[in-house]
Amino acid sequence: MMEPKNPRISIRRQCELLHLPRSSYYRDVSRILDCLELMLMRAIDELYTAHPSLGSRGMVRQLLLECDLVVNRKCVQRLMRKMGLESTSPRPNTSRPCKKHKVYPYLLRKLVVTRSNQVWATDITYIRIAGGFVYLVAIMDWYSRKVLSWEVSVTFDAAFCVSALERAIRRFGTPEIFNSDQGSHFTSDDFTVVLRNHDVKISMTGKGRCHDNIFVERLWRTVKYDDVYLKEYANVRELKDGLEEFFSYYNTRRGHSSLDGSTPDEVYFSGLQERKAS
Repeated sequence: MMEPKNPRISIRRQCELLHLPRSSYYRDVSRILDCLELMLMRAIDELYTAHPSLGSRGMVRQLLLECDLVVNRKCVQRLMRKMGLESTSPRPNTSRPCKKHKVYPYLLRKLVVTRSNQVWATDITYIRIAGGFVYLVAIMDWYSRKVLSWEVSVTFDAAFCVSALERAIRRFGTPEIFNSDQGSHFTSDDFTVVLRNHDVKISMTGKGRCHDNIFVERLWRTVKYDDVYLKEYANVRELKDGLEEFFSYYNTRRGHSSLDGSTPDEVYFSGLQERKAS
């Protein structure tokens, strides 16, 4: 009915002729654009998870080859910025530092991790649901790959990261070293004071050094491919229930090749017993 590109009749006049309020027209157009943008973001999310080295040029090419979507590079750049994705590291660029916050040195270089609670690590990723994206943070034990705690948030503030950290400490004690990236969430006083109050050594990866936190990065791929992409959660409540079930399976029933087929729980708790015995 409407012809937005008609050079002779304006949108306003077309609405008058159709007895259609202009606000209704623009609202409908906005909904359509939002749906198209969300569809494109979902495609970018899947391609990026599969091929984290893709930049905007590569993303444009793969969108055409794998999804049959013709998108210009400026659009892809805008959406990748919106999602915080960049080709220099295989994770969302949620690690923007704050100049006012102290950045700690990286302590894991050449360190041999041999026991549970020796090193914990954390990171944040985007998780898609119907109608948008939310944020997921997880705390992991490096030795066993056990997910000690996790938290979902619709807002990008430090509170949900602090909550996940405090829950992990309440349930499992404290690590000797805690590693994260240099994101403002993890360098904030609210977060680091919890670690300092428990005499935990703080370690932070260098900018763009994604492999310094590789185990959590692998966790994100597993979460997305084995759960989120398959179930297409409709809302945050469904997502939380689904992740609760998935992380329980991941910790207690999913054997890991890197752990000789054992589960994270088996390795974590046996590691604690060995630590007490020594």
